[in-house]
Amino acid sequence: MSEIAALAPFRTRSFRFQWPADLCTASAMEMETLILGWYVLVESGSVTLLTIFGALQFVGTLLSPLIGVVGDRLGASKVLCAMRFCYALFAGVILFLASTDQLSPIGVLVIAALSGLIRPTDIGLRSALVGATVPPSHLVAAMGISRTTMDSAKIGGALLGTGFMAIFGMAPAYMVITGIYLAGALLTLFTDGKPIASPASAVGINAAPKASPWLDLKEGIVYIWRTPRMLASMSVAALVNLTAYPLTLGLMPYIARNVFHLDQQGLGQLVASFSLGALIGSIAISVLGPYLRPARTMVAACAIWFIFLLGFAMASDVRVAMGLLLCAGIMQSLSMLTLTVILLRTSDQRFRSRIMGVRMLAIYPLPLGMLIAGALIPRIGYQETAISMVVCGLLLTLALAITWRRDILPRDAPGNGM
Repeated sequence: MSEIAALAPFRTRSFRFQWPADLCTASAMEMETLILGWYVLVESGSVTLLTIFGALQFVGTLLSPLIGVVGDRLGASKVLCAMRFCYALFAGVILFLASTDQLSPIGVLVIAALSGLIRPTDIGLRSALVGATVPPSHLVAAMGISRTTMDSAKIGGALLGTGFMAIFGMAPAYMVITGIYLAGALLTLFTDGKPIASPASAVGINAAPKASPWLDLKEGIVYIWRTPRMLASMSVAALVNLTAYPLTLGLMPYIARNVFHLDQQGLGQLVASFSLGALIGSIAISVLGPYLRPARTMVAACAIWFIFLLGFAMASDVRVAMGLLLCAGIMQSLSMLTLTVILLRTSDQRFRSRIMGVRMLAIYPLPLGMLIAGALIPRIGYQETAISMVVCGLLLTLALAITWRRDILPRDAPGNGM
């Protein structure tokens, strides 16, 4: 795939605005997550409160399918734009509290819970908007390029955000975060994704508009349940959120401070190592995507991801840990991007926002996994907890591959279509 072909999605006007909008939003999110996570850990000294903070950012996963229904009806771009103005509002509240010396760990938890009602849906609606605006022939490249916004934001947010706070303090850092959120929301205004109407000629589908969004949601869930490759993909997403992401998301401030004895900048370097690997994986997908079998790649990369995380959990040298995080990040990108390609490229276009909304439900095990880790670490230790979670994840991946082997492993399976 040539460089020009890899950048073909930018021929679409909406994508040219969506890419920088997603980059701004993702950058602000990453800066905010690390800054507030470090603040809660240092001010409270409690790994339990840290994991509660991480879990609260995902409380809205239960609302994601309904927000996806709204995206199908009103258009993903309109819903995404409204959400991003809300992020800026919440950041402005923290800026005010920090500027007036009224910020506290409890205040951070309350705002994290409010933001967490809508924040988990952002990733799904980004993907739905890409699927609605970019031609199918460019979709794999578009997903890889779109994912680079998250990965590069994690690198920049990790290195710049933690360093900026360490030098200038909370209030100046949040002035920057609020401004970046606003820039992302304004750029999103120029995207043009539109709701896709149900075709009157669709077989077995009533063309009359439905009176209730609950019926739309039920229809999307039934569609996923009756499509094995969709169900397998959702299961992969759920298991990695339960057993893999807690280590590289919510627990990273604890790992940096209590395991490797690093400061804020060291935390940024750990996170940036994983994110650099994810960025490499995203670029690889945008270039090599047409030559990969998505379902096979999803499962194989997921298993290798767990193997690298196992090494990370056992590492005692920070340089070795960073190298393993880099490799884990590559596998994470290959697995999660091919999963998204399966959901978008092999699904009925009428269900895209709903499918991505239900996909966000698979994030719900993430706060559960973080709370479990937060409860186990004080009792049995960090390393024992991390190894137990990773081994469980690897075994579940193998069980999933065996269960749906006929739908995801053969070369001619729908999920492996070129």
